[in-house]
Amino acid sequence: MKPEKIVLASGNQKKLKELSEILNQFEIDVVPQSQFNVTEAVEDGLTFVENAIKKARNACEQTGLPSISDDSGIEVDYLNGEPGIYSARYAGEGANDEANLNKLIDSLHGVSAELRTARYQCVIVYMRHAADPTPIIAQDCWEGVLLDEKIGDGGFGYDPIFFSPEHNKTAAQMTPEEKAAVSHRGKALKRFADTFKIYQNQN
Repeated sequence: MKPEKIVLASGNQKKLKELSEILNQFEIDVVPQSQFNVTEAVEDGLTFVENAIKKARNACEQTGLPSISDDSGIEVDYLNGEPGIYSARYAGEGANDEANLNKLIDSLHGVSAELRTARYQCVIVYMRHAADPTPIIAQDCWEGVLLDEKIGDGGFGYDPIFFSPEHNKTAAQMTPEEKAAVSHRGKALKRFADTFKIYQNQN
């Protein structure tokens, strides 16, 4: 049965807007978990998938409604995948985007351009209920190279140093529309929508 309402396991307005637009085709209302005073999940998983499931399950448990979540971050090959799942707190608990970005720049100081390959990862998880044994999981990534200085005023997080050779600009230089079409989250959301459409037709 198609749900009328899905809880977004985040209070992030940008994610809410993106997910609402994707789910508009299904005529489903997406509401942030903050409307239900949901307490944040403990993200102590070791992978993006684990943490996305934890967030979705937590929202389901506290609202009794289906939930959708995402977990995302940046992997740097030279740093063996760091910051990875710790991207939002790379410079420590409570660190802001600027502190995290500056730490990554410092971590790559003196590293040659050919060794600065990286990718943004995003995992989307949809759960019908807290005990859902078969959640929908959609994943995609965005390949790039990290610069040693910030370029561009848009985006957030590591966008000012994440350079896309394909587009010859950083993520922070892209318009929101350009970024949504090629980003890890945009591609993962499209994968989710395709799978969700099949899922709805089967139920």
